[in-house]
Amino acid sequence: MELLKEKIRQEGIAVNEHILKVDSFINHQVDPVLMQEMGKDIADHFKDKGITKVAAIESSGIAPALMASLALGVPLIILKKQPSKILNQDLYQTVVTSFTKETNYELTLSKKYISEEDHVLIVDDFLANGEAATAALRLLRMSHATIAGLAVLIEKSFQPGHDKLSAQGVEIYALAQIAKMAENLIQFKE
Repeated sequence: MELLKEKIRQEGIAVNEHILKVDSFINHQVDPVLMQEMGKDIADHFKDKGITKVAAIESSGIAPALMASLALGVPLIILKKQPSKILNQDLYQTVVTSFTKETNYELTLSKKYISEEDHVLIVDDFLANGEAATAALRLLRMSHATIAGLAVLIEKSFQPGHDKLSAQGVEIYALAQIAKMAENLIQFKE
């Protein structure tokens, strides 16, 4: 998606070969017009897949997932990183390792909002090593829901996430694919 690539060129900051800061428009300050356009693009790509729900891992994936769910006309379910202190029964739970934060956390999904009849599209901000997406897949598979695919805003194509998820039969749709990064260098995959 050219609009996202242009925004990354203008405002994205490549800290090193692994870290891309997009906090001025995706994950700290959110550009609502960009989110709406990305949501429409994702919805258009998956419009014929029979999606019944969109899922996002809190927090950076929520805005684009909400826009995609709005465009698809289906509910958004949020996979929580912290189990609720009062709503801790009837949950699907799994552990995920965060590359960015260098920590493990428990990802949870309420059984109340997912069923085996659901066909779910996962939306996230980044795909790098594929750990978060793999955890989301585990949760959704625990519920026996089917997976329509994974839409990511930015894929770091030089990291193993894409291959890891493709090997599991997951369709991956990336709005921007980065082939190479280094300090102050962002090279898109053509």
